[in-house]
Amino acid sequence: MSYFPLGRPARMAVMASGRGSNLEALLKAFPHDNPLGHIVLVISDRREALALQKAVEAQIEAEYVPWPKERGREQFERVAGQLLRDHRIDLVLLAGFMRLLSPGFVQAWEGRILNIHPSLLPQFPGLHAQRQALEAGVSETGCTVHFVDAGMDTGPIVLQRRVPVLPGDTEETLAARILEQEHLAYPEAVRRVLKGEI
Repeated sequence: MSYFPLGRPARMAVMASGRGSNLEALLKAFPHDNPLGHIVLVISDRREALALQKAVEAQIEAEYVPWPKERGREQFERVAGQLLRDHRIDLVLLAGFMRLLSPGFVQAWEGRILNIHPSLLPQFPGLHAQRQALEAGVSETGCTVHFVDAGMDTGPIVLQRRVPVLPGDTEETLAARILEQEHLAYPEAVRRVLKGEI
């Protein structure tokens, strides 16, 4: 089932746990007057996440939603889900969001939730994808934008960009080179989804 194109600008939300560099790339690609859509809400599970600060600087609503130790996912999803409904969100973008959402939450947003991952999925899912690539001795890796399903980095692939693994690469140097491609791949994937090309 495809929800797009909508015939109007899409209202998008970004969920992020960290510094928000992919959020920045998305904000540049989808300014408020973009006819395809724009970001109206940023949610983070970490109060100190730079992504929230970047949202405030861009005059976008920024919401810290805690993920408590006890029943954390359930509480986070209840609050985040209400925020998404209140803001009439059409498309949810996970950008460095370091939590696994429940099958029920994902199913409610099926076809309307994307993630970016620093490997050429299905290779190297989960955490430390760059380390996994180096340990496997592959000659190239990259990044993948995919629809989110109930698995760990297993949803249908929208777009991939490739990056060579160079002699002497460390996790840090490889991650930096992949991140450059992520900043190109994510906006392009969102454009394709919003245009109904996927």
